[in-house]
Amino acid sequence: MQLNGNQPIGIFDSGAGGLTVASAVKKLLPGEKIIYFGDTAHLPYGDKSFETVKKYALKITDFLLEKNCKLILIACNTASAAAYEAVKEKAKGKALVLNVIDPAAEYVAENKNLKKVGVIGTKGTISAGIYTEKIKKLDGEKEVVSMPAPLLVHLIEEGFIYDNISNAVIKHYLSDEKLKNIDALILGCTHYPVIKNQIRKFYNFKTTVIDSSEIVAQKLKNILTENNLLNNDKQTPRHEFYVSDYTDFFETLAEMFFDEKIKLLKKELP
Repeated sequence: MQLNGNQPIGIFDSGAGGLTVASAVKKLLPGEKIIYFGDTAHLPYGDKSFETVKKYALKITDFLLEKNCKLILIACNTASAAAYEAVKEKAKGKALVLNVIDPAAEYVAENKNLKKVGVIGTKGTISAGIYTEKIKKLDGEKEVVSMPAPLLVHLIEEGFIYDNISNAVIKHYLSDEKLKNIDALILGCTHYPVIKNQIRKFYNFKTTVIDSSEIVAQKLKNILTENNLLNNDKQTPRHEFYVSDYTDFFETLAEMFFDEKIKLLKKELP
């Protein structure tokens, strides 16, 4: 695999949620160029079959490989669960691949103070049981409880944040008996960090809320370092943002997370 540090990092998600991860990568690795793809025409992925999600993920992977990415980050929990192995196979010999689930599972397993951990995510991610499987594989003593919270993605994509509607939905999900007495809550969808403070407030800031975006960014940095692929170019990179369908809120979020004027480019999946 002949890769070099000057190649960009490809990041994709079903919509705007992966911007939380992309923003963390930008902050930690300001010299890296990011090519982001939000599959807004097909969001949310969480209520679709894994075969359908895999089909979309592989088409996006083709696009990011065409853009000469050195690493492809699947910034979507559902796509990470459904398509990680397929994307790795597709990119084999062409790019490195990272998902957002493994780093969070490793973090929980390594933190011995976390005995009972809750996970909220889309229907697809939760029904797959992927977090429970991966955490238990690393530490069989952990208690992991999961709760689907499908409405949250729709609310975030539609801009319903920091209001009574989103607070009511958050309360509805997190008040479930299953999540009682947890030591930490994993935000098992990259959209959820947008409402992280609302979730922390629900717990009176006393329960650890695990936002995997920073954990994933650190893992990405470690991988690039180990493979001698950090970009040493001193020029400020010009990031690229692609969507399969234009939405006003995506552009608003992108500009908020990247603190710069964003030009969205439309790229329909074949």
